Amino acid sequence: MTDKSSKNSRSADAGRRQSDAGSQRIVEVARAHFFSHGFRSVTMDDLAAELGISKKTLYAHFPGKIALLEAVLADKFAGVSATLEKITREHPHDFPAALHELLANTQRELDEIKPPFVRDMRQKAPHVFKIVERRRAELIERHFGKLFVEGQRTGMVRKDIPAKLMIEILLTMVQGIMNPPKMQELEMTPKEGFAGIIKIVLEGALTRKGQKL
Repeated sequence: MTDKSSKNSRSADAGRRQSDAGSQRIVEVARAHFFSHGFRSVTMDDLAAELGISKKTLYAHFPGKIALLEAVLADKFAGVSATLEKITREHPHDFPAALHELLANTQRELDEIKPPFVRDMRQKAPHVFKIVERRRAELIERHFGKLFVEGQRTGMVRKDIPAKLMIEILLTMVQGIMNPPKMQELEMTPKEGFAGIIKIVLEGALTRKGQKL
């Protein structure tokens, strides 16, 4: 590689890093507004003004609000996945600790999502919610599936019910209840809905030993 081509390559890498950093900053600001206030009332003009950039620059990173919404959700799921992976890795054979950490972190992540966001997902972006459902199911199946198997090994989760069936029940309840129309109908937040589902599932799944946790 010539000095000129090497210099051009370094310049291109630096440009990509700068662009990635700019995109991440936009996502972080949009995430705070979208999850708290909904994305319908937050305009691209509002975001550009808060970020101190031109609207043209904002659109250079994201061609529209839906593209930005998808990036916000991808960022959210990447963070949740990394956290749950860390918990699973740190407590591979400690069912009580893993259960406590998984539930606490899941509740904390759901607490970020307020009713206006759920409302807007229903009215303005139901197709995007399909992505949420798929990613959510993958995380539940992977991490709570491992948890139930470990719970059975330690005698804290019932062995007369297959762990895969428990996960299917959990997934079915989450899909049936934790969606925008049902959340609005029940007048519940995602955090409240998930807490209720987990309480019902665990009361049926845990043995007497497990219920003493």
